[in-house]
Amino acid sequence: MAEYPIPYNGTDPVTGGDSMSEDLNLWYSSGDIAWIITSTALVLLMIPGVGFFYSGLARRKSALSLIWLSIMSTGMVSFQWFFWGYSLAFSHTAGKYIGDLQNFGFKGVLGAPSVGSAKVPDLLFAVFQGMFACITVALGVGAVAERGRMLPCMVFIFIWTTIIYDPLACWTWNSSGWVYNLGGLDFAGGTPVHIASGCTALAYSLMLGKRRGHGTHELNYRPHNVTHVVIGTVFLWVGWFGFNAGSALSANLRAVMAAVVTNLAASVGGVTWCLLDYRLERKWSTVGFCSGVISGLVAITPGSGFVPPWAAFIFGIVGAISCNYATKLKYLMRIDDALDIFAVHGVGGLVGNLLTGLFAADYIARLDGVSEIDGGWLNQNYIQLGYQLADSVSGMAYSFFGSCLILFLINLIPGLHLRASEEDEIMGIDDAEIGEFAYDYVEVTRDVISSPNSDAASSKRSITPPLTEVTSESKV
Repeated sequence: MAEYPIPYNGTDPVTGGDSMSEDLNLWYSSGDIAWIITSTALVLLMIPGVGFFYSGLARRKSALSLIWLSIMSTGMVSFQWFFWGYSLAFSHTAGKYIGDLQNFGFKGVLGAPSVGSAKVPDLLFAVFQGMFACITVALGVGAVAERGRMLPCMVFIFIWTTIIYDPLACWTWNSSGWVYNLGGLDFAGGTPVHIASGCTALAYSLMLGKRRGHGTHELNYRPHNVTHVVIGTVFLWVGWFGFNAGSALSANLRAVMAAVVTNLAASVGGVTWCLLDYRLERKWSTVGFCSGVISGLVAITPGSGFVPPWAAFIFGIVGAISCNYATKLKYLMRIDDALDIFAVHGVGGLVGNLLTGLFAADYIARLDGVSEIDGGWLNQNYIQLGYQLADSVSGMAYSFFGSCLILFLINLIPGLHLRASEEDEIMGIDDAEIGEFAYDYVEVTRDVISSPNSDAASSKRSITPPLTEVTSESKV
């Protein structure tokens, strides 16, 4: 026979429960807990996926720094989330825009039902949502690619998560938040995750300035390792099942539907982008397919728990087309968004939010047995599109201008200037900031060049510029 939890009895709301006097597990389904723990691990898997994806798109001499940033963001944000981030986003006594410090240092975070769902305890909800904060930061800080310093970026990560991400998460997902109460629909992070990370990347790119040689034929900006791009895409695709389906916060049919539409949108997005590139180049681009997969995943994120499978097909096509053409925006804005983060995540999140306003269906949300929504245009609730637009525009403005201000102030602090020196940029961020390399043959090459008795060294000295220039890759 199936085991059903008993209703929460309301004891010890301040401490989250007393495990010495009662069994806190009785109020929850072991299946729900198992699924959300699994989803938490899947979202964590996405973070190195982001690192590999970004690393492959960058040049060889800065490849390791982007992987390092993705995992460092996990360390920084995990501490921030424990310290006060979770409380600022999901405290039970939060205001319309941000929470209080009731759960500072995870105080009282234990067995009481969470703000997100009565089906999962606070402690489980906290670690699950903590992974969302980590992946959001990892997506955004890819903007430092090839010319940003690591220390100011780490300072930015802590401040940005506190000032930008936590309020966005609060007003979107906390039952006290203004978007939540307005009626905005965002199942898994169209605004707090994708619009926020995309607009933050645009702000960071603007404040850093263009890479050396950008806009000229001096340097080649082609991806240095397409295999890394594929590996990163696979990690992200797999992890996105936990990202979207886990946001049902229960092991139910709504979670299953979220998994179905997530996979479908990703698949259609990948094929669509690949066809768009083939139309121009007559080549079946691997990077194009991977970019389309990510754009489809981004677009379906806010609607994954609200839309039927046939709508996911539209999300994939429209998401891929929109993000593909949005890659040209950086030229119009004259901003060097090296990895097209704004085009894929900022624009993709906006498109996903608006499509959710069109295709959200009340019967899909009801698959969890409890949720009730008015739906979107499918349910003739036409005002929903306005709610989605208000959420998107406010999130974009807050993320972009807030990030610009934070970066401007950090850059004024001695020792925290954002950009690496020109010499370090020529040498590569891996060498200048990390002191390690993604590939061992970089060291082998330097040994050969620097060896005084090497024939290769003597010939190199006669035909090559100084060592700092050798490492800039005009050839892949």
